[in-house]
Amino acid sequence: MESSGENAPRADRTISTQPGCETPIRLPKDVELDLERSVQAVLRELSAQAPALHSNQGMWRWSLHKKVERDPSRSPALVRILLRELEKAESQELRHVIIPLLHTLMYVLTKATGVAEELYRRTYAFCMRLLTLPAPYCTVALDCAIRLKTETAVPGTLYQRLVIAEQNLPSELYPYQERVFLFVDPELVSPSVCSALLLEIQAAQEQQTPEACMRHVVSHALQAALGEACHAGALQRKLQASPRRALERYFHAVVAAVEQMASEPSPSREGHLERLEEIYCSLLGPAAAARGRYGGHDALQDRPPSIPLPSPYITFHLWTDEEQLWKELVLFLRPRSQLRLSADLEALDLQGLLPDRESARVSVLSTDSGIERDLPWGADEPPAPSSPEMEHAGLRRKGGIKKRAWPLDILMLSSWDGPPGLHRRTGRPSGDGELLPGVSRLHTARVLVLGDDRMLGRLAQAYHSLRKRETQKFCLTPRLSLQLYYIPVLAPEKPAASGQPELGELATFLGRADPWYGSTVNTLCPAIHKLAAMPPSLDSSRTVDPFILDVITYYVRMGTQPVYFQIYTVKIFFSDLSQDPAEDIFLTELKVKIQDSKLPKDGFSPRRRGVAEGPGAELSICYQKALLSHRAQEVTVSLRATGLVLKALPASDIEGPTHCPVTDYTCLNVSVTEVVKTSNLAGRSFSMVTNTFRTADIRIQSQDQRLLTLLLDKDSRRTFRDVVRFEVAPCPEPCSGTQKSKALWVSSHQQEMERTTAKCKPLLMPINTFSGIVQ
Repeated sequence: MESSGENAPRADRTISTQPGCETPIRLPKDVELDLERSVQAVLRELSAQAPALHSNQGMWRWSLHKKVERDPSRSPALVRILLRELEKAESQELRHVIIPLLHTLMYVLTKATGVAEELYRRTYAFCMRLLTLPAPYCTVALDCAIRLKTETAVPGTLYQRLVIAEQNLPSELYPYQERVFLFVDPELVSPSVCSALLLEIQAAQEQQTPEACMRHVVSHALQAALGEACHAGALQRKLQASPRRALERYFHAVVAAVEQMASEPSPSREGHLERLEEIYCSLLGPAAAARGRYGGHDALQDRPPSIPLPSPYITFHLWTDEEQLWKELVLFLRPRSQLRLSADLEALDLQGLLPDRESARVSVLSTDSGIERDLPWGADEPPAPSSPEMEHAGLRRKGGIKKRAWPLDILMLSSWDGPPGLHRRTGRPSGDGELLPGVSRLHTARVLVLGDDRMLGRLAQAYHSLRKRETQKFCLTPRLSLQLYYIPVLAPEKPAASGQPELGELATFLGRADPWYGSTVNTLCPAIHKLAAMPPSLDSSRTVDPFILDVITYYVRMGTQPVYFQIYTVKIFFSDLSQDPAEDIFLTELKVKIQDSKLPKDGFSPRRRGVAEGPGAELSICYQKALLSHRAQEVTVSLRATGLVLKALPASDIEGPTHCPVTDYTCLNVSVTEVVKTSNLAGRSFSMVTNTFRTADIRIQSQDQRLLTLLLDKDSRRTFRDVVRFEVAPCPEPCSGTQKSKALWVSSHQQEMERTTAKCKPLLMPINTFSGIVQ
């Protein structure tokens, strides 16, 4: 472990006392050594090949942030230590620790107020050097570099924007809003876990009133800009005693100063300091402000109080309705005072389905003869530009058909979430940007689901239904950015193997693809069950220090890089010919079992002659072989099997993300338990052999009288019995007649390009992680 005192430059051991001035104030050596030990513990955790559910994993990062939160004066020292470790990892090519350390550093910088400008510039230069590395390093580095550039010029911007968006504080200059939707299936998660999570969320949010959040924004902005020239204690006392109207006035003044300066092409740090000094003097008065500016108080006795970063606004939902996700998103977009969607959506008629009353064609009775000479004199001459007739005509819409030229990227459903891969527009919330002219995506819905693989299957159903709805009513997509998150929580009926429960398939895959996800998120599984076993505390007056809520907050804030998963559709044919075929989707697994019951003699598939009786059923399997060259190669085989399993995720590190990346090459891993018949002197015997292969799509049919049972995503509620045939293929992007009719208004060349592109476009569901897939 490196020494934290001797080798560090003396210029780094300073905190600002005035704008533009620095005074060397050395922290106690034991404090820096304690921070150094915590950082080294995080690095050992990332380097150790330990089980995913080790008892100490995830705690070191949380305790490191808590130390700085309780004592903000430690922030510069922690920033210096993290930056030094990042530069060492860069020189030694220890890439597996770069993204975790960079996320940790950015989280500290978002809340810190006493960090020297030189440290910001070193961090920015480090991020710029990472742009030469492959994804996901360059993607994460670009996001951090853009935010650092604004934060260096206008201190306090990251904190202010985060609190305004997450707490839905009113601001015209920064109108972005975010909300975290926590969905739990009560049939899959125990009531004790649900109640424990709900109590922890409520206890934390009771202390986060809008007035308190406004005070935090004003205090943080002034301390970040003025440094030690800001009398933090007196400032907080003044804000605490201010009435609501005065507090709102100070809040809007600070927000205007920060946002207007941050929006300039070349923001000036000196100009920003002058504007905030004016607000500071109006708060405390010129005399008090002058005492703080010229060192009229003892900085050691008046240590800057901690300014907490409030946890995001979280709503807790028990998932009981199939359309619940859609309804909650619509309510999030809908203003509280209105019963309809916002006016700009209705003005643009984004749905394309509602009739336009203004442009309706009305039959008009003509009173003239149609001959030119019968028209009144001057009727063929246009009126003067300034005449009332021209003004009236300009405001009046004539009857007729209005053709709306829809851009090609709007017709392409895949463009709603951006190109598949690691992407995000950085610098502002992920909902920033305009999908249609005049309509900004100001709302960001962060949907967090808790559960096992069955819950993810239900999320895939809801996601597919939502995308299908958007093709019919184009109302959510232009205004809403949807971000999906997942935390594994085991079902109560699952026993704990060897004292530690096993994670689901998707959580294990994400832990392998993104080690920081495995270390931070997957470790919440045992912690949530420990919380559920603890007796609830009804004392809401005490200050809570919730571990689970803090990790959830860290995940939804820093987890911005999606990993895309292919959704598969299955078409099911039953033995009863009068029963219509069923269609469903699955995300992780489809399991096939052979029923004991047989098909009637006059059924759908008569039993073939010459087939020997034995365990299992005779199956005809036709599949498209998955090749790296993507060439079409169809294989048909008949065999006797006792069952088979179709898995959408690789089962081991050998078949990990580097061999079958989710964003490029999607395939099903099929395992067939084949029955092998052998004959010897003792008679006939049967043995079981497991065969595995990969395919993009597959069709399976029972050739004898045996029926099949299908189980989707390990969910017993999604079981199909008496099946004789089924077909599995990648689920395509939903389409509708509305999009087809709109495509008629595009040029023929664009239509042809759209057809060739959308023909094989699959539906991918993104799950956010910290880095995406680390190759």
